[in-house]
Amino acid sequence: MAKLIVHQEKIKDNKELIQICPFKAMEEQDGKVVINAACRMCRLCVKKGAKGAVEYVEDQVKEEINKDEWKGIAVYVDHVDGVIHPVTFELIGKAREMADEVGYPVYALFMGRNIEEKSRELLHYGADKIYVYDEPELGRFEMEPYAAVFEDFINKVKPSSILVGATTVGRQLAPRVAARMKTGLTADCTILQMNENTDLSQIRPAFGGNIMAHIKTPNHRPQMATVRYKIMNAPERMNQESGEIVNGIIDRKKLDSNIKVLDIVPKKKEKFIENSDVLVIAGRGVKKKEDLKMLEKLADLLGGQLACTRPMVENGWMDAKYQVGLSGRTVRPKLIITCGVSGAVQFAAGMNHSENIFAINKDAKAPIFKTAHYCMVGDLYEVVPQLIQKIEEKKGA
Repeated sequence: MAKLIVHQEKIKDNKELIQICPFKAMEEQDGKVVINAACRMCRLCVKKGAKGAVEYVEDQVKEEINKDEWKGIAVYVDHVDGVIHPVTFELIGKAREMADEVGYPVYALFMGRNIEEKSRELLHYGADKIYVYDEPELGRFEMEPYAAVFEDFINKVKPSSILVGATTVGRQLAPRVAARMKTGLTADCTILQMNENTDLSQIRPAFGGNIMAHIKTPNHRPQMATVRYKIMNAPERMNQESGEIVNGIIDRKKLDSNIKVLDIVPKKKEKFIENSDVLVIAGRGVKKKEDLKMLEKLADLLGGQLACTRPMVENGWMDAKYQVGLSGRTVRPKLIITCGVSGAVQFAAGMNHSENIFAINKDAKAPIFKTAHYCMVGDLYEVVPQLIQKIEEKKGA
């Protein structure tokens, strides 16, 4: 791990050095400059401060990992009662693509209760081995037994890399497992690349999407990453089965949990924007809440859903579950119509893989036009009513 060392004797002016840091990570205590927890290791203090005032030091790795002992790419199978979340198939497809580059097998880890028959579906997506841990204690997600099974799988199989869907369960389970294995974890990756030396390049937006962080964990195994739904491409389902199912065996004592689930109340079914083929997205250009009905009508006519950008949520006009972007949902519909959306990088990163992006904005220099496939410079209050009229006429005909 890297660190910054302050050499006070080489500092000419404490305040001048402190002002260099954009994150307010430097402060003065008892006449000396110290670095606090806000530090992002941007190293501006090293580059722009007095020569030698701040030193960047990387700790030497005491013991290098034997990479030859770790082979294969594993995917955690996210499911509810055996119904597999589609992000799993996307990750298997990406794992297969990267594994073929270095001659690795692809593994899937499936844990639950009465899931052996349902695990056969994974044989249609290119995994070489599906490790199935089928135990009564795994019927519902509980952190301790699930983490114990994951750890057991890693210790026995030794996969070089592990991919986990950034779902509600995945975001809880992955960091717990990474901590147990004393390895790194990169969250919400948007790009994954396998290097020839089997190091996994994990790329994700950072600092609000203003930069792309390129992360590696070359001195630890396994390498772990979570990926959001709709980021990767799912492979086509093969008619024939390939690969094999391996029954995982674990000491039942390891499945004990200190938490007892008293009851499970199913949520009311709702239509998520991630599953919609058409989205109409309201941006800052919408002047008042009542105007959302106009955009909702357009979405209904197209058989789609109304979604929004962050300002709509912050204004209290729409629920956060309809927000598209890095701090919202990642979507990949067949058609997106953005209405009054400027197209900041945080938003674009959550929808730029859509098949067709149609943007309406009266600012000809709006960033959204760099992302969109079809661009219309105009006021949404003039364009949208005409679109609605044309669609209604078409449907009437």
